[in-house]
Amino acid sequence: MSAILSPPDAPRPKHKGSAQLFDNPVLERLTHTHFAIPVSIFLLTANVSLYYGLTRNLLTGLSAFALFIAGLLLFTLAEYGMHRFVYHLAITSPARAKFQYTMHGVHHEYPKDKTRLAMPPILTVFVASLLFFIFRFTLGYAAFGVLAGFVFGYASYLLVHYCLHMYAPPRNALKWLWHHHAMHHYTQESAAFGVSTTLWDHVFGTMPRRRPR
Repeated sequence: MSAILSPPDAPRPKHKGSAQLFDNPVLERLTHTHFAIPVSIFLLTANVSLYYGLTRNLLTGLSAFALFIAGLLLFTLAEYGMHRFVYHLAITSPARAKFQYTMHGVHHEYPKDKTRLAMPPILTVFVASLLFFIFRFTLGYAAFGVLAGFVFGYASYLLVHYCLHMYAPPRNALKWLWHHHAMHHYTQESAAFGVSTTLWDHVFGTMPRRRPR
């Protein structure tokens, strides 16, 4: 039986290399992916969902736009909540420590490992399918608009997150996103949980403290 390897004690950020999560080579290989694959899957899901809803007259143009924006906003809240309460859950047992390290701690130890900046394709398809059934069951035809906005937000998050780790901050108004995420990784891990937006950090009071000049 394949096992999840134990996380190292108090890992420090390393800018080269990659951690081994599973002792089974097949499972280990499945934990790596190119970020463009899940991004493409989510964008395709968003387009198909909107196209189906509009062409089958399940949505109007105005309602599709409003539902899309609602789904996008919902994703930013989900992104913040998952990052804060699941990826950074309190470590109170060895099982929790392994879960946290496998889900997110490995990313903090190897923040430049570009093959682990997005979920594997198999998991991406599963998540997209699960979201569709949840939204369809709870929202009816409105699901086609909300799902499109939600997975578009997911794709945007993955793209932004990849750029934050792989490229230097740009010399324009977007550089604040780089600084915000860098503070989460290197100085204030218990703050700055938003990646694609700082909106919910402002709302819930988890904006990082600014260092004095």
